[in-house]
Amino acid sequence: MIQQTFNILAICGAAGFSGVMLCIGVTLGGYWRSLPPEEFLTWFAANNHFVSNTIPLIVGPTLIGLGGSLWAGWGAPGFALWVASGLCMLVVLGLTFAYFVPTNAAFASKSIEVAATAAKLDQWLMLHKLRIGVAMIGAILGCIALKMSA
Repeated sequence: MIQQTFNILAICGAAGFSGVMLCIGVTLGGYWRSLPPEEFLTWFAANNHFVSNTIPLIVGPTLIGLGGSLWAGWGAPGFALWVASGLCMLVVLGLTFAYFVPTNAAFASKSIEVAATAAKLDQWLMLHKLRIGVAMIGAILGCIALKMSA
């Protein structure tokens, strides 16, 4: 029972994280691109906390679920897929802390040059798509692992 709880938490967490990022990328990304650079930076400075406060709410349970799935499923069928799912989430977290946190801080503090803002936003959205895809793959791998152990 505990293993299933961890598995469900890991899968739902990874899928939820992917969904949150998809909403940010599609809804906000489209809106951000429609704004002149100065207005985008002003919006981001005023509203970044709404975006950044959402991420820990979903990443924490995901990591607990993945850790528990690895611990409870050690050596079981599908264990390698849980490892792969965990690696996907580590890639997502690596991108988040190495690129997105500092870039978001630059947008929010308006320390990026206005002339470079549109190009930086385009780069942000391209890497964000990668992050969405990797998180989705992590969730899918968890689903396959769960099916293998059933």
